[in-house]
Amino acid sequence: MTGTDGQAGGTGAGPAPDPAGDGHARVRRSYDTVAEEYRARIGDELAGKPLDRALLGALVEETADGAVIADLGCGPGHIAAWLAGRQRRVVGVDLSPAMVAIGRDRHPQAEFREGDLLRLPAGDAEFDAAVALYSLIHLDPGELSPALAEIRRVLRPGAPLLVAFHIGTEVRNLTEWWGHAVDVDFHHLRPDAVAGALREAGFRIEAELERAPYPHEAATRRAYLLARRED
Repeated sequence: MTGTDGQAGGTGAGPAPDPAGDGHARVRRSYDTVAEEYRARIGDELAGKPLDRALLGALVEETADGAVIADLGCGPGHIAAWLAGRQRRVVGVDLSPAMVAIGRDRHPQAEFREGDLLRLPAGDAEFDAAVALYSLIHLDPGELSPALAEIRRVLRPGAPLLVAFHIGTEVRNLTEWWGHAVDVDFHHLRPDAVAGALREAGFRIEAELERAPYPHEAATRRAYLLARRED
């Protein structure tokens, strides 16, 4: 799972087992296939996303210098690098080995680990904050709650979590991406459903925002939820 709106989701323990089977394997292969072009096209996307920068900045202000922030579904690492540039320690986690390799090569100021949202390569309460931007969208419906419970496990009590996703109820299957053959599903999600799953997983919702797409983005409405792990 990579961590941008990929529609156009370290200590390195090595590749984590695929607890969800073929679905996650398809996502992994697809992002490995487009990794270099993805970086070239989306690696500087924050420059054109003022709301994303503001929300990430708010998350940074919630933490102290040297705090450890997880970028869950980090893609090629550009968001992790942005956070690391604000005097934070950052650990990017991605399902795609090719994305992790790009992150390590281009952004040595951050740490990168290969892993799955259902089985994160991190210890209990390891992180002071986390972001999951457009990475939940590759989970099947039954995987959302287990993934959020796993995210809660790796956050310290009281830690903030920022998630972003495409709004809707449809599932889009992509078989061609920038001229490459892929097989990956993009799940559009209802904000109330994600908020409910967060609450059930032990988070408190502190802010909910929606926005229209920017001209250079896929034509989907976006949601952002800022939550906090309950004690």
